[in-house]
Amino acid sequence: MDEKNIKCDETSGKLKPVINPNSCGGKEDCIPVCPYDVLEMRTITDEDKKDLNLKGKIKTFFNNQKAYLKNEDQCHACGLCVQVCPEKAIKLVRR
Repeated sequence: MDEKNIKCDETSGKLKPVINPNSCGGKEDCIPVCPYDVLEMRTITDEDKKDLNLKGKIKTFFNNQKAYLKNEDQCHACGLCVQVCPEKAIKLVRR
């Protein structure tokens, strides 16, 4: 990815990432690409597991790792996580 084309907000807090656990397959592509350490990969919680739809349950059967927000307030809206997610499970939304 060409780092010259990354257009992050100067300050964090305007946008936040939202992860769709039904789509996340735990591929981990989003974790190393984030320059602000916003995301982490961990085992899905029992609480989150019960809210999954059929697609999410099937994905979780094969891999129970999901992306979670670790430092949501540090997001600078560069969109790299959105771009690299193979399942399109991450989007940026206004706070």
